[in-house]
Amino acid sequence: MGATGLSADPTEYRSRLDDQPDAQIDSWAQEMMRDIAIRRGVVRVVEDFQRAAKLNDQEFERVFASGGGPPATVGRDAQGRLMVPAVALWALVPGIRAQVGDARQRLIEYLVANFHELVYV
Repeated sequence: MGATGLSADPTEYRSRLDDQPDAQIDSWAQEMMRDIAIRRGVVRVVEDFQRAAKLNDQEFERVFASGGGPPATVGRDAQGRLMVPAVALWALVPGIRAQVGDARQRLIEYLVANFHELVYV
C-alpha cells in the first residue's frame, strides 16, 4: 500500500501522505471533495475544507476564486451556510496553493480529517 498512500489508521495515513508528491496530494484532495459531495453534499465539503484549511468565509471565497472558481457562484443555502457549485470544488486545490504558503499541509489535513470517508476496493 505504500505507493498509494493508504493505510489502516489516520496517523499512518498522514505519514504516507507526507511521502507523496504534490500532484498526488492535489489529485486525491480533489477526488475526495467530489466523492464526499456526491455522498454527503457540498455543504459538508465546504465545512470540512474550511475547518481543515483554517479558512474563514472570506478566505474561503478568495481561495475559491484564486483557483478558478467563478466568484459569482459563491452563495449560501437556506440555513445560511456557505455554498459553491459541486462541479467547481476542484478550484479549492489550486486556490489554496495560490493563497497560502503551507497549502500542502492544509490539503493533507483535509485528507486526514476525512480518512474515514475513504473507500477501500
